[in-house]
Amino acid sequence: MSKSLRWTADQIPDQAKRVFVVTGANSGLGLATTRALARKGAHVILAVRDEGKGHTAAAEIAAEQPGAALEVRRLDLADLGSVRAFAEQLRADHPRLDVLVNNAGVMAPPRSLSAQAHESQFAGNHLGHFALTGLLLDLLADGIDPRVVTVSSANHRQGHLYFDDLSGERTYSPMRFYNQSKLANAVFGWELHRRLTAAGSSVRSVLAHPGYTSTNLQTSAPVGIVKVLFGRILIPLSQRPEQGALPQLYAATAPEVKGGDFIGPDGFAELRGGPTHVRLSTTAADPQTGRRLWELSERLTDVRYPFRATS
Repeated sequence: MSKSLRWTADQIPDQAKRVFVVTGANSGLGLATTRALARKGAHVILAVRDEGKGHTAAAEIAAEQPGAALEVRRLDLADLGSVRAFAEQLRADHPRLDVLVNNAGVMAPPRSLSAQAHESQFAGNHLGHFALTGLLLDLLADGIDPRVVTVSSANHRQGHLYFDDLSGERTYSPMRFYNQSKLANAVFGWELHRRLTAAGSSVRSVLAHPGYTSTNLQTSAPVGIVKVLFGRILIPLSQRPEQGALPQLYAATAPEVKGGDFIGPDGFAELRGGPTHVRLSTTAADPQTGRRLWELSERLTDVRYPFRATS
Protein backbone atom coordinates (compact mmCIF):
# COMPACT_ATOMS: atom_id res chain seq x y z
CA MET A 1 0.00 0.00 0.00
CA SER A 2 1.16 3.51 -0.76
CA LYS A 3 2.04 6.02 1.91
CA SER A 4 -0.89 7.84 3.52
CA LEU A 5 -1.82 11.06 1.76
CA ARG A 6 -2.85 12.62 5.10
CA TRP A 7 -5.75 14.27 3.31
CA THR A 8 -9.01 15.48 4.84
CA ALA A 9 -12.16 17.10 3.52
CA ASP A 10 -10.83 20.46 4.70
CA GLN A 11 -8.31 20.21 1.84
CA ILE A 12 -10.97 20.06 -0.88
CA PRO A 13 -10.26 23.03 -3.16
CA ASP A 14 -12.94 25.62 -3.87
CA GLN A 15 -15.58 23.92 -6.02
CA ALA A 16 -17.60 26.99 -6.99
CA LYS A 17 -18.77 26.86 -10.61
CA ARG A 18 -18.37 23.06 -10.75
CA VAL A 19 -21.40 20.81 -11.28
CA PHE A 20 -21.50 17.33 -9.72
CA VAL A 21 -23.89 14.41 -9.99
CA VAL A 22 -23.75 12.09 -6.98
CA THR A 23 -25.79 8.89 -7.24
CA GLY A 24 -27.31 7.57 -4.04
CA ALA A 25 -26.90 11.02 -2.50
CA ASN A 26 -29.63 10.89 0.14
CA SER A 27 -27.84 8.71 2.71
CA GLY A 28 -24.53 7.16 3.76
CA LEU A 29 -21.49 7.84 1.62
CA GLY A 30 -23.49 9.75 -0.97
CA LEU A 31 -24.91 12.15 1.61
CA ALA A 32 -21.48 12.66 3.20
CA THR A 33 -20.00 13.33 -0.24
CA THR A 34 -22.76 15.79 -1.14
CA ARG A 35 -22.43 17.62 2.18
CA ALA A 36 -18.65 18.01 1.80
CA LEU A 37 -18.92 19.22 -1.81
CA ALA A 38 -21.68 21.70 -0.98
CA ARG A 39 -19.56 23.07 1.84
CA LYS A 40 -16.94 23.95 -0.77
CA GLY A 41 -19.39 25.71 -3.06
CA ALA A 42 -20.19 22.95 -5.58
CA HIS A 43 -23.51 22.70 -7.39
CA VAL A 44 -24.59 19.15 -6.52
CA ILE A 45 -27.33 17.16 -8.21
CA LEU A 46 -28.61 14.51 -5.82
CA ALA A 47 -29.54 11.53 -8.00
CA VAL A 48 -31.83 9.43 -5.81
CA ARG A 49 -34.37 6.64 -6.17
CA ASP A 50 -36.68 8.14 -3.52
CA GLU A 51 -37.24 11.85 -4.19
CA GLY A 52 -38.82 12.40 -0.77
CA LYS A 53 -35.68 11.18 0.97
CA GLY A 54 -33.61 13.24 -1.43
CA HIS A 55 -35.47 16.43 -0.57
CA THR A 56 -35.10 15.66 3.15
CA ALA A 57 -31.34 15.24 2.71
CA ALA A 58 -31.09 18.45 0.68
CA ALA A 59 -33.03 20.35 3.33
CA GLU A 60 -30.68 19.10 6.04
CA ILE A 61 -27.65 20.28 4.09
CA ALA A 62 -29.27 23.62 3.26
CA ALA A 63 -30.05 24.18 6.95
CA GLU A 64 -26.37 23.65 7.76
CA GLN A 65 -25.14 25.61 4.74
CA PRO A 66 -27.58 28.34 3.70
CA GLY A 67 -27.34 29.06 0.01
CA ALA A 68 -26.05 25.59 -0.90
CA ALA A 69 -26.67 24.86 -4.59
CA LEU A 70 -28.56 21.57 -4.59
CA GLU A 71 -30.94 19.81 -6.96
CA VAL A 72 -32.87 16.61 -6.33
CA ARG A 73 -33.63 14.35 -9.30
CA ARG A 74 -35.06 10.86 -9.45
CA LEU A 75 -32.81 8.06 -10.68
CA ASP A 76 -33.41 4.32 -10.32
CA LEU A 77 -30.17 2.78 -11.53
CA ALA A 78 -31.71 -0.69 -11.72
CA ASP A 79 -34.16 0.54 -14.38
CA LEU A 80 -32.51 1.57 -17.63
CA GLY A 81 -35.60 3.55 -18.59
CA SER A 82 -35.13 5.68 -15.49
CA VAL A 83 -31.43 6.13 -16.33
CA ARG A 84 -32.29 7.40 -19.82
CA ALA A 85 -34.98 9.74 -18.50
CA PHE A 86 -32.59 11.19 -15.91
CA ALA A 87 -29.86 11.74 -18.52
CA GLU A 88 -32.25 13.35 -21.01
CA GLN A 89 -33.60 15.80 -18.45
CA LEU A 90 -30.13 16.65 -17.18
CA ARG A 91 -28.96 17.33 -20.73
CA ALA A 92 -31.94 19.62 -21.26
CA ASP A 93 -31.17 21.64 -18.15
CA HIS A 94 -27.34 21.71 -17.97
CA PRO A 95 -24.88 22.54 -20.76
CA ARG A 96 -22.05 20.70 -19.04
CA LEU A 97 -21.20 18.35 -16.16
CA ASP A 98 -17.89 18.45 -14.32
CA VAL A 99 -17.90 15.34 -12.12
CA LEU A 100 -20.02 12.20 -12.02
CA VAL A 101 -19.69 10.22 -8.77
CA ASN A 102 -20.99 6.69 -9.37
CA ASN A 103 -21.62 6.01 -5.69
CA ALA A 104 -25.00 4.29 -5.27
CA GLY A 105 -25.14 0.59 -4.56
CA VAL A 106 -27.05 -2.31 -3.07
CA MET A 107 -25.46 -5.13 -1.07
CA ALA A 108 -26.36 -8.80 -0.78
CA PRO A 109 -30.15 -8.85 -1.17
CA PRO A 110 -32.15 -12.00 -1.90
CA ARG A 111 -32.12 -12.73 -5.62
CA SER A 112 -34.38 -10.44 -7.63
CA LEU A 113 -34.45 -9.11 -11.17
CA SER A 114 -34.48 -5.57 -12.49
CA ALA A 115 -37.07 -4.10 -14.84
CA GLN A 116 -34.96 -5.41 -17.73
CA ALA A 117 -34.59 -8.87 -16.08
CA HIS A 118 -30.98 -8.48 -14.94
CA GLU A 119 -29.84 -9.60 -11.48
CA SER A 120 -30.49 -6.61 -9.23
CA GLN A 121 -26.95 -6.02 -7.94
CA PHE A 122 -25.35 -6.31 -11.38
CA ALA A 123 -28.11 -4.07 -12.76
CA GLY A 124 -28.01 -1.32 -10.14
CA ASN A 125 -24.36 -1.34 -9.15
CA HIS A 126 -22.86 -1.79 -12.62
CA LEU A 127 -25.19 -1.60 -15.63
CA GLY A 128 -26.99 1.54 -14.44
CA HIS A 129 -23.73 3.38 -13.85
CA PHE A 130 -22.29 2.13 -17.16
CA ALA A 131 -25.32 3.49 -19.01
CA LEU A 132 -25.44 6.75 -17.06
CA THR A 133 -21.77 7.48 -17.72
CA GLY A 134 -22.13 6.80 -21.42
CA LEU A 135 -25.21 8.99 -21.74
CA LEU A 136 -23.51 11.91 -19.97
CA LEU A 137 -20.02 11.58 -21.42
CA ASP A 138 -20.35 14.45 -23.88
CA LEU A 139 -21.52 16.78 -21.08
CA LEU A 140 -18.47 15.72 -19.09
CA ALA A 141 -16.18 16.40 -22.06
CA ASP A 142 -17.23 20.06 -21.82
CA GLY A 143 -16.65 20.17 -18.06
CA ILE A 144 -14.11 21.90 -15.85
CA ASP A 145 -11.45 19.32 -14.89
CA PRO A 146 -13.97 16.57 -15.74
CA ARG A 147 -13.93 13.25 -13.91
CA VAL A 148 -15.90 10.04 -13.49
CA VAL A 149 -15.44 8.52 -10.04
CA THR A 150 -16.65 4.94 -9.79
CA VAL A 151 -16.99 3.53 -6.29
CA SER A 152 -15.94 -0.11 -6.02
CA SER A 153 -14.91 -2.13 -2.96
CA ALA A 154 -11.94 -4.05 -1.61
CA ASN A 155 -14.28 -7.02 -2.20
CA HIS A 156 -13.67 -6.66 -5.93
CA ARG A 157 -10.50 -8.69 -5.33
CA GLN A 158 -12.66 -11.64 -4.25
CA GLY A 159 -15.06 -11.24 -7.16
CA HIS A 160 -15.59 -13.30 -10.28
CA LEU A 161 -17.57 -12.36 -13.38
CA TYR A 162 -20.07 -15.13 -14.05
CA PHE A 163 -20.40 -14.46 -17.75
CA ASP A 164 -22.30 -17.74 -18.22
CA ASP A 165 -24.79 -16.97 -15.41
CA LEU A 166 -24.86 -13.20 -14.83
CA SER A 167 -28.44 -13.28 -13.56
CA GLY A 168 -27.77 -16.03 -11.00
CA GLU A 169 -30.46 -18.21 -12.51
CA ARG A 170 -28.50 -21.43 -12.00
CA THR A 171 -26.86 -20.60 -8.71
CA TYR A 172 -27.10 -17.44 -6.59
CA SER A 173 -25.26 -16.28 -3.49
CA PRO A 174 -25.96 -12.74 -2.22
CA MET A 175 -22.34 -11.99 -1.33
CA ARG A 176 -20.82 -13.67 -4.39
CA PHE A 177 -23.03 -11.60 -6.65
CA TYR A 178 -22.26 -8.46 -4.63
CA ASN A 179 -18.56 -9.17 -5.15
CA GLN A 180 -19.25 -9.70 -8.86
CA SER A 181 -20.90 -6.29 -9.10
CA LYS A 182 -18.00 -4.60 -7.31
CA LEU A 183 -15.51 -6.31 -9.63
CA ALA A 184 -17.62 -5.08 -12.55
CA ASN A 185 -17.30 -1.53 -11.14
CA ALA A 186 -13.53 -1.90 -11.00
CA VAL A 187 -13.26 -3.41 -14.49
CA PHE A 188 -15.48 -0.62 -15.86
CA GLY A 189 -13.53 2.18 -14.18
CA TRP A 190 -10.21 0.89 -15.49
CA GLU A 191 -11.47 0.09 -18.99
CA LEU A 192 -13.08 3.53 -19.17
CA HIS A 193 -9.69 5.01 -18.27
CA ARG A 194 -8.04 3.02 -21.08
CA ARG A 195 -10.60 4.14 -23.64
CA LEU A 196 -10.61 7.79 -22.58
CA THR A 197 -6.80 7.84 -22.76
CA ALA A 198 -6.77 6.23 -26.21
CA ALA A 199 -9.32 8.78 -27.42
CA GLY A 200 -7.28 11.71 -26.07
CA SER A 201 -10.20 12.79 -23.87
CA SER A 202 -9.81 15.33 -21.08
CA VAL A 203 -12.16 13.27 -18.89
CA ARG A 204 -10.44 11.26 -16.17
CA SER A 205 -11.80 7.94 -14.90
CA VAL A 206 -10.85 7.33 -11.27
CA LEU A 207 -11.73 4.50 -8.89
CA ALA A 208 -12.34 4.67 -5.16
CA HIS A 209 -13.51 2.46 -2.33
CA PRO A 210 -14.61 3.43 1.20
CA GLY A 211 -13.32 0.53 3.27
CA TYR A 212 -15.77 -0.69 5.88
CA THR A 213 -18.15 2.15 6.58
CA SER A 214 -21.29 2.00 8.68
CA THR A 215 -24.20 2.87 6.37
CA ASN A 216 -27.60 1.43 5.57
CA LEU A 217 -25.93 -0.59 2.80
CA GLN A 218 -25.25 -3.32 5.38
CA THR A 219 -28.78 -3.36 6.79
CA SER A 220 -31.32 -2.31 4.13
CA ALA A 221 -30.93 -5.23 1.71
CA PRO A 222 -28.99 -8.13 3.31
CA VAL A 223 -30.79 -10.89 5.14
CA GLY A 224 -29.74 -13.69 7.48
CA ILE A 225 -26.12 -14.13 8.49
CA VAL A 226 -24.88 -11.38 6.14
CA LYS A 227 -27.07 -8.81 7.86
CA VAL A 228 -26.03 -10.01 11.31
CA LEU A 229 -22.34 -10.06 10.37
CA PHE A 230 -22.10 -6.67 8.67
CA GLY A 231 -24.94 -4.93 10.45
CA ARG A 232 -24.01 -5.95 14.00
CA ILE A 233 -20.96 -8.10 14.71
CA LEU A 234 -18.42 -6.14 12.63
CA ILE A 235 -19.80 -2.66 13.35
CA PRO A 236 -17.03 -1.89 15.92
CA LEU A 237 -14.52 -2.14 13.04
CA SER A 238 -16.41 0.35 10.88
CA GLN A 239 -15.93 4.06 10.34
CA ARG A 240 -18.40 6.89 9.95
CA PRO A 241 -19.62 7.91 6.46
CA GLU A 242 -17.74 11.23 6.71
CA GLN A 243 -14.50 9.23 6.93
CA GLY A 244 -15.50 6.58 4.42
CA ALA A 245 -16.33 9.23 1.82
CA LEU A 246 -12.80 10.67 1.83
CA PRO A 247 -11.39 8.39 -0.92
CA GLN A 248 -14.13 9.34 -3.38
CA LEU A 249 -13.92 13.00 -2.40
CA TYR A 250 -10.17 12.94 -2.98
CA ALA A 251 -10.70 11.18 -6.32
CA ALA A 252 -13.29 13.78 -7.34
CA THR A 253 -11.48 16.96 -6.31
CA ALA A 254 -7.74 16.64 -5.64
CA PRO A 255 -5.78 18.35 -8.46
CA GLU A 256 -3.04 15.71 -8.45
CA VAL A 257 -5.35 12.76 -9.15
CA LYS A 258 -4.58 10.91 -12.39
CA GLY A 259 -6.85 8.85 -14.60
CA GLY A 260 -6.73 5.21 -13.56
CA ASP A 261 -5.88 5.94 -9.92
CA PHE A 262 -7.58 3.73 -7.33
CA ILE A 263 -8.05 5.44 -3.96
CA GLY A 264 -8.97 3.66 -0.73
CA PRO A 265 -8.32 3.80 3.05
CA ASP A 266 -4.78 3.61 4.37
CA GLY A 267 -5.53 1.51 7.47
CA PHE A 268 -5.26 -2.21 8.21
CA ALA A 269 -6.67 -4.33 5.36
CA GLU A 270 -8.05 -1.10 3.84
CA LEU A 271 -10.95 -1.24 6.30
CA ARG A 272 -10.67 2.35 7.47
CA GLY A 273 -8.40 5.38 7.44
CA GLY A 274 -7.48 8.31 5.25
CA PRO A 275 -7.22 8.12 1.46
CA THR A 276 -4.24 6.57 -0.27
CA HIS A 277 -3.45 4.80 -3.54
CA VAL A 278 -4.44 1.13 -3.35
CA ARG A 279 -4.04 -1.92 -5.57
CA LEU A 280 -6.39 -2.85 -8.37
CA SER A 281 -6.78 -6.59 -8.86
CA THR A 282 -5.13 -8.30 -11.82
CA THR A 283 -8.54 -9.34 -13.12
CA ALA A 284 -9.87 -5.79 -12.98
CA ALA A 285 -6.95 -4.49 -15.03
CA ASP A 286 -6.98 -7.33 -17.58
CA PRO A 287 -7.64 -5.87 -21.06
CA GLN A 288 -9.45 -8.97 -22.34
CA THR A 289 -11.81 -8.97 -19.35
CA GLY A 290 -12.35 -5.25 -19.80
CA ARG A 291 -13.27 -5.61 -23.47
CA ARG A 292 -15.58 -8.54 -22.79
CA LEU A 293 -17.49 -6.78 -20.00
CA TRP A 294 -17.61 -3.52 -21.99
CA GLU A 295 -19.07 -5.12 -25.10
CA LEU A 296 -21.56 -7.10 -23.02
CA SER A 297 -22.59 -3.98 -21.11
CA GLU A 298 -23.16 -2.05 -24.34
CA ARG A 299 -25.43 -4.84 -25.57
CA LEU A 300 -27.36 -5.16 -22.31
CA THR A 301 -27.90 -1.39 -21.91
CA ASP A 302 -28.06 -0.40 -25.60
CA VAL A 303 -25.70 2.47 -24.74
CA ARG A 304 -22.79 2.81 -27.16
CA TYR A 305 -19.79 4.92 -26.20
CA PRO A 306 -18.23 6.97 -29.03
CA PHE A 307 -14.79 5.37 -28.90
CA ARG A 308 -13.00 2.04 -28.93
CA ALA A 309 -10.25 0.62 -26.74
CA THR A 310 -6.72 -0.01 -27.87
CA SER A 311 -5.70 -3.64 -28.19
